[in-house]
Amino acid sequence: MNRRTFLATSSAALLATTRSEFLMAQSAEPPLEHCLPKTDSDYRRSESYIEEVPIPQYHWASEKAVEAFKDMKFGLRIHWGIYSIFGRRGESWPFLTLPLEERQSYNQTYKTWNPREFDADAWMNLCQEAGMKMFAFTSKHHEGFSMFDTRTRVKERANWTAPGGPAIEPCDLAYSIMETPFRRDVVQELTTAGHKRDLKIDLYFSHSDWYDADFRPYGWHPLQVPSSPELIAQQPSNGTVQEFWESMAKRMADHLVVVPDPTPEQVKRMVERHRTQLTELLTRYGTIDMMCLDIFWGPKVWPHMRETILKMRELQPDVMLRARGIGNYGDYYTPEGFVPASKEATRMPWFVIYPLGSSFSYEQGASNYKGTGWIVSNLVDIAAKGGNFMLGVGPNGQGGFHPAAIERLRGAGAWLKVNGQGIYSTRPRPGTLWSEGGSLRFTRSKDENTVYCFTTEWPGKTLTIKSIEQHQAGAVEMLGYPGKRLAARWDSATGLEISVPEELQEESNRPCAFAWCFKITRIVP
Repeated sequence: MNRRTFLATSSAALLATTRSEFLMAQSAEPPLEHCLPKTDSDYRRSESYIEEVPIPQYHWASEKAVEAFKDMKFGLRIHWGIYSIFGRRGESWPFLTLPLEERQSYNQTYKTWNPREFDADAWMNLCQEAGMKMFAFTSKHHEGFSMFDTRTRVKERANWTAPGGPAIEPCDLAYSIMETPFRRDVVQELTTAGHKRDLKIDLYFSHSDWYDADFRPYGWHPLQVPSSPELIAQQPSNGTVQEFWESMAKRMADHLVVVPDPTPEQVKRMVERHRTQLTELLTRYGTIDMMCLDIFWGPKVWPHMRETILKMRELQPDVMLRARGIGNYGDYYTPEGFVPASKEATRMPWFVIYPLGSSFSYEQGASNYKGTGWIVSNLVDIAAKGGNFMLGVGPNGQGGFHPAAIERLRGAGAWLKVNGQGIYSTRPRPGTLWSEGGSLRFTRSKDENTVYCFTTEWPGKTLTIKSIEQHQAGAVEMLGYPGKRLAARWDSATGLEISVPEELQEESNRPCAFAWCFKITRIVP
């Protein structure tokens, strides 16, 4: 399907679903592998208006795509945009509480932005040095600035310092990187460099757009309207619609600006521009493995969003879609800023998103960046539970990463060169067998012939593993200590006891730091 056909397609596919078919679909439970956990915050925010079971015309990414997603394990999340120039933590979120004069100035900053240090090949080389199998990049964050050569045009925007107070004014610009002195399509350069290195590609895209006035009031837009409670109502289970609206107004404090409701023409223009930008991303940059969608539009325009998701599927059937804002239409979900305490009660794939610093944007202080040991321990824990780990690191306004962040990432890569076999393309053990005590974590090979045991505390002269059955207790070795089978014995009372060589008791002789992996391969008759 070409771009013109896609944009001209009507909602016939949606209309083909009769009400009886729709209601019948909703009477069933979605397959567990396509069902967000009921406790997930994204699920709770949209359960009142996004149907539990997608309409019959919809299909998720293929099992092959899901398997490839589960194999990756480790990746880099890169937040970069106008907000990077200012060196503030929190990406573009601080815009909501800026004084009006500063908002106006912020929106003019692109005219002088020329990030001369940006080097797509260097960024992708860093991914490889860190042992990462994918990267995610912010093609457009909430601030509305496009980091790619969008052909769409913004027709109305806020003038924050208009006489008499903020007002909506006409305009005609792309508000993109191509209108800066830099004039280079960052998404094009990154996807080209990523494809050359066989890295999986994830393009982040915010449904919100705080520059384009047509997008009001959805997704914490700085322009709200009298009908905002009705338009963005999420009907949370722990409060009323009015309470939600009041909480948003409180968050924006004295910076809330109320303008007239969007007209039907403006809503149509919003939907078309949003859909066209997603079309550009899925038709101009080769294979896109994942789309990291963000922010909710709310119930009033959900049918438009649903149609857009259907058309995205037609453009790239195997793109894995993040569930945020689209409920169980998503292929994966993202615990953000925390690691689930245990394996989730769903088979839907998941990707922990966690900043290396205190936020996803660039930070100047080296001490703000967590250590390599933190990366390794979380990667091991997440892989044992069956998830992936995406580490958030933002470059500065000129396009350079902090030396401390680079050092931490390379340290993780050095550890993975030794232990990657126990991380990449592995799967979790069944039930609660992903862990034992506070320091042991396990993964397994797909054929179930090998168990990898990670210990985050040095075991001393003997490592005892209670959860290894006799039929699993075969050859034992330590990754990074090649060609040397370790002595081990299995006992019905204590489990598998592995003797750790004397020479490894000297710390300098160990193959790595932070965590050590014992590979246990059962003897296959």
